[in-house]
Amino acid sequence: MNTDTQNNYLVITASGEDKVGLVDRLSSKIAGSGCNIEESRMAVLGGQFALIMLISGPWSALSKLEMQIESLGEQLGLSIIHKRTQKRDRTQPAVPYGVEVVAMDHPGIVRDLSAFFSRNGINIEELQTDTYPAPHTGTPMFSVTMTVGIRADIHIPTLRGDFLDYCDDLNLDASFEPVRG
Repeated sequence: MNTDTQNNYLVITASGEDKVGLVDRLSSKIAGSGCNIEESRMAVLGGQFALIMLISGPWSALSKLEMQIESLGEQLGLSIIHKRTQKRDRTQPAVPYGVEVVAMDHPGIVRDLSAFFSRNGINIEELQTDTYPAPHTGTPMFSVTMTVGIRADIHIPTLRGDFLDYCDDLNLDASFEPVRG
């Protein structure tokens, strides 16, 4: 059992209409509760603000924050969900690889990419997508940037070749390179 001085972890997800000052007010409440933001992803999608955060702190500090989350969400106009968790335990080390894909926009690109990695037993650690008009023509384009974790028992040159062949078959321009830290 964790004592009050050991770090405990809380994940919060939040979304709502984007407004100036949301990150400031939310991070101030987290720090004021005696907690620390370990990891976070935030974005404005359309007119909506969205975030996911991993917060750490002593049990009592996280409990204090949990008791304030509902009223904080109301004050900020955010729907906030929270859940206790633990620090990720990597039983098998994985080498991070960056994947970038660009194609003319059409339904199913993320599904196709995620199916490839799932079939190969590879976890998608992070994924970001965007759409934009192509220069000169205005053709709708779609880009995917992701980080995947490659286990030590996977032969990377074979995987890389299979992935690039798969993307060629789907008419996707792709790169597959190690993440440089």
